[in-house]
Amino acid sequence: MFRRHFLSLLPLAAASGINLKSVAASPAVSIEKKTDSRKYWIRVLTKIADPVLLNLSEGKLKANMPVEVNPTSTLDRSKVTYLEAFGRLMAGIAPWLELGADDTEEGKLRAKYISLSHKCLAHAVNPASPDYMQFTAQKYEQALVDASFLAQALIRAPKQLWEPLSAEVKANLIKALKSTRVIKPTYNNWLLFMGMIEAFFLKIGEEYDVVRLDYGIKKHFEWYKGDGIYGDGPAFHFDYYNSFVIQPMMMDIAGVMLESGKENKAFYALVQERAVRYAAIQERLISPEGTFPPTGRSLAYRFGAMQGLCQIALLKMLPPEIKPAQVREALTLVIKRMIEAPGTFDANGWLTIGFCGHQIDMGESYISTGSLYLCSTGLLALGLPKEDPFWSNAPADWTARKLWNGINMPADHAAASL
Repeated sequence: MFRRHFLSLLPLAAASGINLKSVAASPAVSIEKKTDSRKYWIRVLTKIADPVLLNLSEGKLKANMPVEVNPTSTLDRSKVTYLEAFGRLMAGIAPWLELGADDTEEGKLRAKYISLSHKCLAHAVNPASPDYMQFTAQKYEQALVDASFLAQALIRAPKQLWEPLSAEVKANLIKALKSTRVIKPTYNNWLLFMGMIEAFFLKIGEEYDVVRLDYGIKKHFEWYKGDGIYGDGPAFHFDYYNSFVIQPMMMDIAGVMLESGKENKAFYALVQERAVRYAAIQERLISPEGTFPPTGRSLAYRFGAMQGLCQIALLKMLPPEIKPAQVREALTLVIKRMIEAPGTFDANGWLTIGFCGHQIDMGESYISTGSLYLCSTGLLALGLPKEDPFWSNAPADWTARKLWNGINMPADHAAASL
C-alpha cells in the first residue's frame, strides 16, 4: 500500500520539479524555484478535491466514498460524513475558484472545478438526488458544523459559487441552510457556526437572525484570553481551534457585518488585529524542518491547522516583519511533509485518518473520512493571483529557520493592548 501511494505521487512531484526521493530522505527540502510552489499547491488541492467533486457531481458520493472511523468510536458518522467532506473542501477551495476562469492553463483548470462545484451544490441540496445531504434533525448536530463551512465557502467565493446558480438551486440551498436552525449549538466555537450561516444570509440579502449572527462573536470577545488567542468556550485549550474555526470565522463574519453596515470599523479592526497576532504566532510555530507541534485534538485535519496563518496571507494582512514569501516557503514544506507521507491517501485517492500518514488512533470519536477535508483550508492562499508577491517573490526563510541558523532578529512580544 505504501509503495502504491508513493508511486501515485510521482507525477504530482515531477510536474512541480520536486524530487520525491530526496524529500523522503531529507525532511528539510526547500522549494528552490519560485514558480514551483503554486503549481505544487494546485496539484495538492486538486488531488484532494477530485474524489469528492467528481463523485458528487455525478450523484455518486454516497455510493463510492468510504467512511473510515476509529474502531473504538461508538458514533455513527454515516449520515454526516458526506456534508463534512463537501462543506470543508469548499471552504478551502473557494478563494482559488473566486479568481474565475481565464485563458491560461490554470484559468481553464479553475473553470473545470467551478463547473464541478455547481453540479455538486445542485446534488447536495436536491431532495431527489441520491447525494442529498443531511442538513437538519437534532439527532445529527454535526450538520450545523458543516453547513457553516459550506456557507463560509459561499461567502468566500460569491461571484463563482453563488451568483451563477439557478434560482432552483439557490432556493434549495437557502432552505437547507435554514433547516439547521433547529440544531442547538454547544457552548464553545459552535456558536460561530450558526453565526456564519446567518452571515451568509445577510450577505445575499436574505432574511437573517441578528441574535444568531451576533451571539458567537460577543461570546468569543468574552472568552478572549489575550495575545491573539480566544478560549474555545470559557476555558483555554492548547489546540488549533483558533485556526480550524475561531479566527477565520470571526474574520469572515465580522467582514460581512462591516460591509453590510451592521458593525463599525473599530469592531472589525479589533477582530483583525487579534487574527494577525495569532497568525504571527503560527508562523513562529513552524520549525526549520517544516513541522509544527502536534498538540490538542483534531490533528487529523492536518495542515488545516495553519488556516489562520494562510487566511491572513490571503487577505494581505501579514505584519511587516513577516514577508509573504517566507510564509509560502514554510507552508509549502509543511504541506509536503504531510501530504506525501505514506498512507495519506487510500488506493482510490481518498484521505485517510492521520496526522502524518495513516494513523487511525489519531482519529477522535467524531472523526470520519469527511472530517479530514478541512485540510484544504490550509491552501487558502491560492486565492492570491500568481503575480502576487506571495507567489512571485524569491524564496525566503521563515522565523524559526532564521533564528535556529543564528540570524539576529528582534525579540517577540505579546500583543498586550489587544
